[in-house]
Amino acid sequence: MGRNTRKRRMPLATKVTAGAAALALGGGGLVWANFYASAHEDGGHNRTKSRGAQVATINCPDVGQKLTKVPRQARRGVAKELALLDRQITDAYTRLAETRQAQAGDASYVDNAILGPLKSKRTATLDRIGININRAGGKAPRDLGRFARCQGVPAEQPGNDGGGQDQGNGQDQGDGGQNQGGGQDNGQDQGNGGQAGNGPVADDFIKIEDVQPNSRNLPNGLAANGDSGSTGTFTTDCGTNENALRNSDNVIAAPGVSNGAQHQHDYVGNQANNAFASDEDLANGETSCRNQGDRSTYFWPVLRIQDGTQDIDQGQPGGGQDGNVGKIVAPTEAELKFVGNRTSDVVAMPRALRIITGDAKSFTNGLNNANTSWSCTGFEDRQVTDKYPICPEGSGVVRTTAFQSCWDGQNTDSANHRTHMDFVEADGTCSNGFQAIPQLQVRLVYDNIPAPRIENGQVVNPFALDSFPEQLHKPITDHNDFINFFDEELMNQMVECINSGQDCQ
Repeated sequence: MGRNTRKRRMPLATKVTAGAAALALGGGGLVWANFYASAHEDGGHNRTKSRGAQVATINCPDVGQKLTKVPRQARRGVAKELALLDRQITDAYTRLAETRQAQAGDASYVDNAILGPLKSKRTATLDRIGININRAGGKAPRDLGRFARCQGVPAEQPGNDGGGQDQGNGQDQGDGGQNQGGGQDNGQDQGNGGQAGNGPVADDFIKIEDVQPNSRNLPNGLAANGDSGSTGTFTTDCGTNENALRNSDNVIAAPGVSNGAQHQHDYVGNQANNAFASDEDLANGETSCRNQGDRSTYFWPVLRIQDGTQDIDQGQPGGGQDGNVGKIVAPTEAELKFVGNRTSDVVAMPRALRIITGDAKSFTNGLNNANTSWSCTGFEDRQVTDKYPICPEGSGVVRTTAFQSCWDGQNTDSANHRTHMDFVEADGTCSNGFQAIPQLQVRLVYDNIPAPRIENGQVVNPFALDSFPEQLHKPITDHNDFINFFDEELMNQMVECINSGQDCQ
């Protein structure tokens, strides 16, 4: 794993006990119960407790995060194979969701008809990844094949107690462990919940008033009053995606792969961002930023209201074809702020620096890279990573993210898109010879999302972020992406502002 996956890596100080909602099918009926998964990976697989429960979703080792040494000339080919691994999981999950009746009549159905064929496909794909690496002069891990096996993640049987959610202050919120009954939304049987049958569920939501105050520490890197580091800020205004620029690509994680993300992103800043954009394309692209010297690209998964309606991508990849349904809502406010380091000056970011923060697969990967926080306006001292907030009337949903701000001083990307970046240590310093760069903090506000209701253990009109289908639209899978294309003059102005303690925009 990369540097930013060490045990200290929960930068938002929101500790999560392993309670998450999943579906148990018992005696032919649908019952919502709690499923337990360890917060850390064990050979790529989360540990699960099950007493004969049927499978709620599929957990496969995240091969991309484990490949830290891939020659540059092999990375595009490897990225395509990694995207194929994701597609294979999606196809297997779809088959899982469509064969519940067969599963109920055959205890070995999932292993024989879903997980077995999935392992065979993954084995062939992993072999090709190894060939790509070796042909480019690298050395593929000899044991790549051990990542071929996937597991069915079972749900706990009804009646077992659940754990609730620890908000980082040692107080259990106590909203887990309830038999929530039903499993329906908009009057239809929804399997794993939600409008498309793959989430969210009632247990994915919490009233913001029930979250303990001060549940989040000061964001990493931000210099507070009295600290001796770089205390300035630089804010760039790039709008809220008024152009409705969206696609389901990810040019960082899956370059050259159409629908590589399998979920829609909102884009602000650079308007040339798609899977096939080169650095030259991005450098020459138009920008939605007020200061035309900022051609950086900022993107995150869209939010949708699952009220039974459909959006323009109902039958399209990344939309309805990948289990992402409902009405897309753009943020009403998008604040993009760069801040300093608590202990030192910052240095300029290199052109084309790529940073991914958070983890789109946190539900099955574990929590090591989870990062985004959820809150409500007027309650932003109360933040959670593993719940969607139910905000009171007049209060909007808030998503906040503080990016990694320590750079290795050499690379604009890395094989797993993580090891060239790191979070600061507890004392605010960068370790391992890394250098402090301006830290991007993204704050998104949605004043246009009606509060969901929980009725008889069911969530009515939920909202959820787009996700890979098998991640069940869990809030813990939120993530954020950035590619730096500030021009040199504006980047130098940013560094000067931050290091001299000014607030600039």
